[in-house]
Amino acid sequence: MSAPRGMDWDWATATGGALSARQRRQLLSPLLRTVVAYPVERLRLATGRRGAGAVDLDTLRWPDSALARAAEDEARDVLSPHVLQHSYRTYLFALALAAVDGVAVDEELGYVSCLLHDLHLEHPTPGRCFAVVGGERAAAFATAHGADAAQARHVGAAVGGHITMGANDDLRDPAGFVSAGAILDVAGVRMADTDPEWIDAVLARHPRLGFRRHLMAAWKAEAAAVPAGRARWLNRYAGFPLLIRLAPFDE
Repeated sequence: MSAPRGMDWDWATATGGALSARQRRQLLSPLLRTVVAYPVERLRLATGRRGAGAVDLDTLRWPDSALARAAEDEARDVLSPHVLQHSYRTYLFALALAAVDGVAVDEELGYVSCLLHDLHLEHPTPGRCFAVVGGERAAAFATAHGADAAQARHVGAAVGGHITMGANDDLRDPAGFVSAGAILDVAGVRMADTDPEWIDAVLARHPRLGFRRHLMAAWKAEAAAVPAGRARWLNRYAGFPLLIRLAPFDE
């Protein structure tokens, strides 16, 4: 299972991420799956029944292409410190979950997408979803730095779709890869599949810097700026601010 059909990159760019009444109803199905799974997840965390998901931080070969290096520079120049560290954690968490699921990923494009997935999180555009605006910017950035049309679309779709409910269920999808890493960092979803000592090591290298507080403020502003968008829907139906507050991270 994954995000509802039709909520893809073409839809995002055509509508700016505005949900129709039908799409709002479609999102209830992945929401129900999350509602059922979340208490089980928290019970596993509380009882120490953790998995072993991890990637070796000491031997990990970070993508080093011209595009990847340019994305690093762009992220460092544009993102606030707390969002920058979230972006690095998103990539690492997504890699670990992909390994747990046995999913092969394009590490270069996954890395670029994770680094650039929140370009507009703290800069809402009235009437147009931050993920869509950010996806368009990220796709244009990829093109300007040598990506072909398919690669640029991969990046745009990954960024634009990462906040769609249910996307994180399928890490084979570009948006699912980013979404899985991001929602682990935001709300602890699937943290029970990871090694706790590894999580601590990631946080030591990429600290949270009060990320929860900054995210809640940014999400509130985004929901107000785009009333028909996914952020507003997540607030209303998924209790997203509560999930952020309950995230199992010390800050």
